[in-house]
Amino acid sequence: MKKIVMLMSLCALLFHAGCESKHEEKEEETEFRVTSPLEKDTLITREYVSQIRSISHIELRALEKGYLQKIFVDEGQFVKKGQLMFQIMPMLYQAEQQKAQAEANFAEIEFKNTKSLADSNVVSKNELALAKAKFDKAKAELSLAKVHLGFTEIRAPFDGIMDRFQVRLGSLVDEGDLLSTLSDNSKMWVYFNVPEAEYLEYKTKATKDNLSKVNLLMANNKLFGYTGVVETIEADFNNETGNIAFRATFPNPKGLLRHGETGNVRMSLPLKNAMIIPQKATFEVLEKKYVYVVDKDDVVRSREVTIAAEMPHIFVVSSGLKKDDRILLEGLRQVKENEKIHCKFEKPETVISHLGLYAE
Repeated sequence: MKKIVMLMSLCALLFHAGCESKHEEKEEETEFRVTSPLEKDTLITREYVSQIRSISHIELRALEKGYLQKIFVDEGQFVKKGQLMFQIMPMLYQAEQQKAQAEANFAEIEFKNTKSLADSNVVSKNELALAKAKFDKAKAELSLAKVHLGFTEIRAPFDGIMDRFQVRLGSLVDEGDLLSTLSDNSKMWVYFNVPEAEYLEYKTKATKDNLSKVNLLMANNKLFGYTGVVETIEADFNNETGNIAFRATFPNPKGLLRHGETGNVRMSLPLKNAMIIPQKATFEVLEKKYVYVVDKDDVVRSREVTIAAEMPHIFVVSSGLKKDDRILLEGLRQVKENEKIHCKFEKPETVISHLGLYAE
């Protein structure tokens, strides 16, 4: 009998200890972390889809009709200014130049003879003037023949990279036919469209020291190694999209960027006394952002907030919160509206630093 009583007492003791342990665990689970918004000067980064263009991208076209006799370069080759690229069969134009040269020589001899006679008063001054006019005409025709002959040689107007050939060796080309294109990729122009509201914000806060510099995120999701400078903003807005085009110039010394590429321009804007909260402290209802605000009695109440900017792990809030408000940091799905909770306050500086924020 004594053994039974002792066994029952032991069971009761173990049951009581288990209840206390579960009660302690329950209290630990219901302690929620809360924090406050952090006011801090920071930078927000916005991305814009961009088109990459060479500073000079031209079409190379034939200026004379004829057979393509020689090609001195290859597709994708780097050429220097003045380098010979294409040769159109020059035989006809060489003959025309030789004819014009002969006529110029004859007119020169005739002019010199007439001048000698005019100096001796054998012929009149009018005859001398006529001989001079014939000589000038012959020289002009010779110059024109040389120009036409020069048109049979297509030379590079600047340093650049050859594109695909549109004709092949031996092709009959007509005046104006496209041969290829040439790109100067030493610098690149990157165009991107900015909405009207962000344009106004840019112009309001822009200075020569900050907002003129941008970065380029390439198609492989890596940053281009050189910083660009916003040099030009177009004059007019697009009425259909509400955007205006910006142009940034990027140095391209290694030739990595090519005409026609795409990417994303990253532009940073400074914010003074920005109100920052962690993204995980928010929840969404019908495309609106909310937070749980904990009042002085530790009662949670939802409140809508307006997001001004988004960065990794954080939101910049433009309205809906005050600096001294306490917001629920975690466990948003475990609480209900007007529920009283046990909470533990954490300094916003500590919370934000653990999110990996980079702000200035």
